[in-house]
Amino acid sequence: MKGKIHRCNCQQLWSVQTRKSKITAQTVLLQGEWLTEVKPWRTSNPKGFVSTPYSENIIINPAKELLENFEQEEKLLYDRQRVWFNLTAGEHLYFASDGSCYVMNIRTT
Repeated sequence: MKGKIHRCNCQQLWSVQTRKSKITAQTVLLQGEWLTEVKPWRTSNPKGFVSTPYSENIIINPAKELLENFEQEEKLLYDRQRVWFNLTAGEHLYFASDGSCYVMNIRTT
């Protein structure tokens, strides 16, 4: 089932939505494919979010031990004014508690 993730700035939490549920979390790890989606014509927020075709790849508040298997590659940036992401697709994302989002690679060591 498709899952969507966006930042709820009013609560300082990440929101994870599927057709059947909505969950908020401090941190989120997305293991697998992801795409960015923008809907600039929407009158309300969010206008930009990350989606994945498989919601079972979303891990809410992942343990530090799990995150140690990954290394940060670059930041996924979202421009609210232009409704634009600096990247459009990839694999493995970490949504941090400070509102940052990082593209992750699996450690090979």
